Amino acid sequence: MTQPSQLSPRDMALGLLVVFVWGTNFVVVSWGLGMLPPLLMAGIRFSLTLFPAILFLKKPDISWGSLALYGACVGTGQFGLLYIAMDGYITPGVASLVMQLQVFFTIALAARRTGEKPKPHHLVGLVLALVGIGVILRHTGHDITLTGLALTLGGALCWAISNQTTREAARAAAARGTPLNPVAFVVWASLFAMPGLFAASALLEGPTRIVAGVTGSAWIIWPTLIWQSAANTLFGYTMWAWLLTRYPAGTVAPMSLLVPVFGIGASALFLHEPLPLWKISACLLIMAGLAVNLLWRPRKDVLSGEPD
Repeated sequence: MTQPSQLSPRDMALGLLVVFVWGTNFVVVSWGLGMLPPLLMAGIRFSLTLFPAILFLKKPDISWGSLALYGACVGTGQFGLLYIAMDGYITPGVASLVMQLQVFFTIALAARRTGEKPKPHHLVGLVLALVGIGVILRHTGHDITLTGLALTLGGALCWAISNQTTREAARAAAARGTPLNPVAFVVWASLFAMPGLFAASALLEGPTRIVAGVTGSAWIIWPTLIWQSAANTLFGYTMWAWLLTRYPAGTVAPMSLLVPVFGIGASALFLHEPLPLWKISACLLIMAGLAVNLLWRPRKDVLSGEPD
């Protein structure tokens, strides 16, 4: 069945709500990291995503391999790396911006899987984004480090792999006549998100830090964990996966341009993250690169109605 190339008003509103939750979640994560070690917090997050929902949802009709790849990439990869980065290596606002480079990784992975060559405007967008990253590199210091940038970029790559896994799993399920249930997909994939996170926490954070974090956390840690699991993961990722099954990637992905807008705005408002001119310039360059990549439509594609 041909996918519609334009979002319906309802789905547009849903996508905007998802990116709002994702953007403001960087502030929520920052609050949680003041109490729990990063890998432990990520592991608990996916535990709350898994239980008790898995008791009420049937395993989706896709391979265990797809579930494992998605779970490992989103859990241990995307959020494990991101949480470590945000634990003193990069500010929440900049992290929300750098994570959106997943768009370039997603396009590259999709092109590799389909054999489609990148188009000139893709390369122009990439150059603009790289210039923005260069501006950030020139201003690394105590709150934005090379380590933080590298970890966040690694998380963005893992997010891109999970995006491609979602699309291929959805196509495989549709070919069998059983549309993918995105809620069940995210919940069951959490089975494979937890082990790596808890193992890494035990190895890298150690029992002493884990016990201190658990026993020393205030009650507010539970609302932050529930927000991360219920709002950000169960709602956000299941709705994003659902949108990816209904529309081409090039139709859905541009909405992620608003994640750093919400992320930087919330970080400045609630965490008082400074916004010097260089940071605003880097943000505009990266977002311009993303916009060129996602919104540009060559004339022949516009005339033919083909999604880019």
